[in-house]
Amino acid sequence: MAVVTSRALLPRALGGRLRPPTRVAHSAARAPPSTLAPRTRAVYCRAASAAAAAPPPSPILPGGVGLKSGALSVGVGLALKLLVPCPAGLEEPAWNLFCIFASTIAGVVLKPLPMSAWSFLGATAAVATGGCTFPEAFRAFSNEAMWLVILSFFFAKGVENTGLGARLASHFVRGLGRSSLGLAYGLVAAETALAPAMPSSAARAGAVFAPVIKSVSAAQYSTAETDESRRRLGRFLVMTQLQCSVASSSLFLTGAAQSFLCLRLASEMGVVVAGAPFVAWLKGASIPALASLALTPLALFWAMPPGLRSTPEAPVAAQRRLDEMGPMSQKEATMAVVLGLTLAGWVGGYAVGVSPTCAAMLGLSALMVTGCLTWAECLDNRSAWDTLMWFAVLLGMAAQLTTVGVIPYVADRVGEALTTSLGGGWPAAFAALHAAYFLLHYIFASQTAHVGALYTAFLAMMVGAGVPGQLAALTLAYGSALNAAMTHYASGQAAVYVASGFVTSGEVFKVGAAVGALNFGIWGTLGMLWWKVLGLW
Repeated sequence: MAVVTSRALLPRALGGRLRPPTRVAHSAARAPPSTLAPRTRAVYCRAASAAAAAPPPSPILPGGVGLKSGALSVGVGLALKLLVPCPAGLEEPAWNLFCIFASTIAGVVLKPLPMSAWSFLGATAAVATGGCTFPEAFRAFSNEAMWLVILSFFFAKGVENTGLGARLASHFVRGLGRSSLGLAYGLVAAETALAPAMPSSAARAGAVFAPVIKSVSAAQYSTAETDESRRRLGRFLVMTQLQCSVASSSLFLTGAAQSFLCLRLASEMGVVVAGAPFVAWLKGASIPALASLALTPLALFWAMPPGLRSTPEAPVAAQRRLDEMGPMSQKEATMAVVLGLTLAGWVGGYAVGVSPTCAAMLGLSALMVTGCLTWAECLDNRSAWDTLMWFAVLLGMAAQLTTVGVIPYVADRVGEALTTSLGGGWPAAFAALHAAYFLLHYIFASQTAHVGALYTAFLAMMVGAGVPGQLAALTLAYGSALNAAMTHYASGQAAVYVASGFVTSGEVFKVGAAVGALNFGIWGTLGMLWWKVLGLW
């Protein structure tokens, strides 16, 4: 859907010269200047996101539901209810709930209303029609994994407040930034180091790496003002950072918010990952993710080479930024210590009876006590609370569908059909379902929405086709992070990097497809061999 970005949507007082209005699919305003204060930059980002994400107003109901997209969303469920008889083996209330869930997912994709509002309508319809009870519809609000996702938003805000992430990135640029390729590897290494402690890829992009790349590129006379200028350095750095962010997010359980939810959904289906989740995740992802991080910058350096190969000024500029920051502040040091202890809790907490959510709660409490983060800032984090609302509703409905037998019913029949039609046993079904899961992200503008809508069903279909449970659960979870750079709307970090102006939406589509195929090959070959060594199949 096309969105018109207007100067009027962003306050001019925030600084930075804006481009003339352009019509770009799912575009946002330019990334905020790195010179803005953190609070001002956050306001700028929220305004840009609102301008890009707001659905067009209905001509009949201004400010209300989008009539066309709303009718299409409701029509999906009605078509299932009226045209498809309730399958034998399922009860009518269960089939009704599935039809409502289908309309809810369609609305999450088409957005006739904000996702939280439409999800609430779906839950209301489910309760009103007897598809589930109120406690069943909203039971995910007490889900530990759900709250771990929300807490990750607050940790990301703490890293942004203290400036710890920008300091870390500047150190890597100073050490590796003497060439454009070395600069790219330095920035990728910095994000990989930050990923386990800052569980939000969008926050890492918006609060740390987009401003750093803009500053580094400007020092090399590469800006987004002209095509020639952006091709000098900025385009290569931004595209590399975006495409590599999927591998750094998939490497750690805490690298992306939706990863916790994937394992929780798997456990609710009886598929439990053996051992400490953080360690099991890291072992499984390590070889293919590191291979992707090593090969992707080289592939992009060959496919879209920067005009500038040598960047001797970049380490000097990074040192200048570090000098301006001065010695590490008390709040930065506190943030680093709290993150380290929280990460230790995520890794080894199970050995002493401390769950990952409890470790995060202890960490957040420490941040508020020490002043690194305030409760007012937590309350102001609309993305966190909005995610809690709509995603908890989707999880509750999906869990109820499993309880009443719909998901197992569909999974058994699809899995059986795949193994029969494709031949080759479960590996063929495994590959086909992974390809379908990956490609379906083209219709989603959120990784968590993708997980909420499809993860449970695809995991059930894989298990029904004979795929070993742990292999299916982990690889689908890895895939939920690897699809984040396919399009300019595929994830929060994609929107941030496209908003910088250094890359276009068309370039992201083309490069995202190519790097997606590269990752599919790496994880499907090297990964399968590694998972065989680990005994996952």
